[in-house]
Amino acid sequence: MKELTCVIIGGGYAGLQALKSIQKKTRGIADGRRIRFVLIDKQPGHLRKLRMFRPTAAEEEIMIPWNQLTLKDVDFVQGSVASVESAENRVRYTDSQGNDARMRYDLLVVAVGSIVREPKPDQGGIALTDPQAAEDIRERWRANLQKAAREMKPEERKRLMTIAVAGAGISGIETSAELALAMRKEAMALGLNPSEVSVYMLNAKERLLPEVSGKLRRKLEQQLIECGVTVLHNRKALREEAGSLALNNGVCLPVGLCIWTLGLIPNPGLKGMGLPLTLDGKVMVDECYRVKGMPDVYSIGDCSGIVDPRDGRATQMTCFEAGEQGLRLGSIVRADLEGRPAPSHHSAKSNMDAFTIALGQKGVFWIRKWGLDMVMTGKLPGRIKKLVEDTASMLR
Repeated sequence: MKELTCVIIGGGYAGLQALKSIQKKTRGIADGRRIRFVLIDKQPGHLRKLRMFRPTAAEEEIMIPWNQLTLKDVDFVQGSVASVESAENRVRYTDSQGNDARMRYDLLVVAVGSIVREPKPDQGGIALTDPQAAEDIRERWRANLQKAAREMKPEERKRLMTIAVAGAGISGIETSAELALAMRKEAMALGLNPSEVSVYMLNAKERLLPEVSGKLRRKLEQQLIECGVTVLHNRKALREEAGSLALNNGVCLPVGLCIWTLGLIPNPGLKGMGLPLTLDGKVMVDECYRVKGMPDVYSIGDCSGIVDPRDGRATQMTCFEAGEQGLRLGSIVRADLEGRPAPSHHSAKSNMDAFTIALGQKGVFWIRKWGLDMVMTGKLPGRIKKLVEDTASMLR
């Protein structure tokens, strides 16, 4: 009985779901072949990207060691994959000690995800890219509030109590709300007037989240106002320097800190891996997530150029989509191993739209399906989002 080796590159939400699904679906396959699973990731643990905004406001560990996840029967290798050598069915990687190494595979899943788009180096501010950046943000605004408590000049005190968040996607929304609530609480503890705290969220578009319903948008904007966030539409941050943020309308906004939340781009490490890529840097796959021209290689998640074969719509870079793809991949891999037709991709949101957005301890939940447009606000959506995040991260 031949043992197969399934290597999964990337321990984000897509990689974890793929691992779990393939393990489950291939259990007891027809000819009894055993599959050994190997997870390769450059990090020492799973990064909970959905909670990246949390350490900007409070101490929270979002890098979870692999042994604290509900992973079973998997070997973990810490390393950074340099290339996929499909002709030899092996990957070349650099291990945590900097040594060059190679590993054979029978099945390979590329799920290296995405990274946060960063501003140009001369644009100033701090981009919310990783846990360290989140901690830097928290230290900066806290230090600014402490200075404000000693500042005698009203204008300077106001500047120190002001933050601008450049980018109004879900990350920008959640970061703005979290900071506004935390800064007000800290200001009160320092004897400052919490109403002097200002958090501006700069939205380059005419409205928030164009893909959602007007009903959700109205509810969301109202909730942001209640959190203490001022949304500026059609406003794009250009450059922050010496406490002044230049906007595209010619106005300069005095700020103590500018935070960039500019969305996601496919992992740039893909460019050197030898995989076929689309024009926007994603892995080229067919409707069954198979990498084109590379037998036994699959790709899902933010790094994959998946298109719904029914309507040509590209999938969004969301945890929800990654989870659905990971679930389906298990059935695809089993079908391929057994030599029968595999299920093809269909958009997880083709018949349903849904969002859960955290706003401090509360949140907004939205679902649109079967002609219904339902919005829920309050603590329950916040709990739903936390449950979804914990499940996606496979916490024990």
